[in-house]
Order: sequence, then structure tokens, then C-alpha cells
Amino acid sequence: MSKRLRKFFTGVLMLAVLMAAVPLARAFFGNDVQAQDWRTASREPVGWAPDPDDYEPAVVQVYSAAAVRWRGAFSDHTWIAAKPKGAAYYTRYEVTGFYLRRNQNAIRITETKEPDQRWYGASPKLIQDLRGADAEAVIRDLPGVVDSYPYANTYVVWPGPNSNTFIAHIGREIPALHLTMPGNTIGKDFTGWRFIAPTPSNTGVQLSLGGAFGIALAKDEGLEINILGLVIGANPMDLSLTLPSVGRFPGREDWTNGAHDRLGREAVERGF
Repeated sequence: MSKRLRKFFTGVLMLAVLMAAVPLARAFFGNDVQAQDWRTASREPVGWAPDPDDYEPAVVQVYSAAAVRWRGAFSDHTWIAAKPKGAAYYTRYEVTGFYLRRNQNAIRITETKEPDQRWYGASPKLIQDLRGADAEAVIRDLPGVVDSYPYANTYVVWPGPNSNTFIAHIGREIPALHLTMPGNTIGKDFTGWRFIAPTPSNTGVQLSLGGAFGIALAKDEGLEINILGLVIGANPMDLSLTLPSVGRFPGREDWTNGAHDRLGREAVERGF
């Protein structure tokens, strides 16, 4: 091996170690990402979702929250919820490994009035919020895209396919969702044998080697480099950085077009 090549691989290894430092520290030194006992952890809603009994327009929301136990130091879990106009419930779509073990299918579809529940103690972040006609455009295509998910009978924590692979699939197949996923959602870059694919936001392209290595360049994601599932990147469009375990910093309020502020006010009014 040439000296230049050795330097290259040494540099890649050092970068990977640095990228893993933060999540490793959180995992092994006082990690309080969420309650350690999932059986007693809170599943209370946090107030991001409007009450379907009081809110008639269609709604589509995408959430992320720290994964269960030590995995939350490395990655978030994501899910999507949709309420057609006038519906009394949201339909929540997500993929989980425990659901696959029980049902031979990893896609879990449930009806709920509270799609914004804590994920076993972890408070969810709202990463997309569409209302009215924008939500209806997504809802029309959502059931068919869910059915087309190619890994419904497979779940792999790292590097995928997993819950984040499922939500990224929906984003790629429904451009109207305008979904930019956080960098700390391991599995979002798993594209199977498709080495070249759109980013989940459909505003650029990515190269991916089984979700373990890759690079993405897009208007919404910016430049992202994936090494062993850990993502580092930058976006000059909004002057943000993407860091392993942390995700995007500073947080992108424009992901939801100010929905955090608006829904926060609504939550206070509803007594949350």
C-alpha cells in the first residue's frame, strides 16, 4: 500500500473515531436520553398535534425522537401521522423491530388521537407539519407508498433497513412531503442496491453503499458525509452543521415553516 493511500485511510479512520466520540460518550457516561425501563417510560402526548375533534382540516406530521435506551445516543426513531379532512383519528405509520418479531411485518399502522406521544420517555421533535391542501396531496399517495416499502419483512438496527429507512422511503416517493430528515436518523441513507438515489427531501442526490458509507448533496440537506452510519455535514443555505448524535445545529425551524411556534401557542391554549 502506498504512503499516500495509507494516509488517506488513516484520515478516514480518525474522522470516524471523532464522529463516534459524542454518541459513545452519551451512551456510556451518564446517558439520560430517555428512561431506561421502557415498560414504565412515559407515553404522554406533548401537544404538537391538533385535537382531531376540534380541528377539521387535513394534517400530516412527521416526528423524530431518541431511540430506546443506549441506541438513543446514536440515533432517533421517526414516524409519520396523517389525518384526512374531517377524520376523527390520525393514522400513524412506523416501522419497529419488535413489531416485526410479533407479526412477520415491520410496518405498524395504528389509529390514534395523539400521534405526538413520547417515544418511551423521549420527547418527540416535529420535523414536518403540513395542513389543508398540502396535507391532502400527501395523504392521497401515502397508503400506496407504504404498501410499496420493499423491506417490510426486514429490520436491521444498523445500517438499515429500519424505521428511518421507512420514513426516508416515503419522503423519496412523495416529493410533496418536502421531508428533510435529521442527520442523526441512522438508516435514512440505506437505499439497498440503489447506489444513486434522491435524498429524502428530493432536492438533491446521494451516493450510498448499503447505508454504511455515502455522500449527499442537496438544497435542503446540504452536504452530508456518512461514515459507518454517522453523518457529518454543513448547509450554507441556512448556516447549519450536521453532527453525529446531535443532528442539525442550530435546529432548523424552517423545516416546519414556523409550526413549532404556532403549535406551541395552540398547546398552551389547550392546557398542555
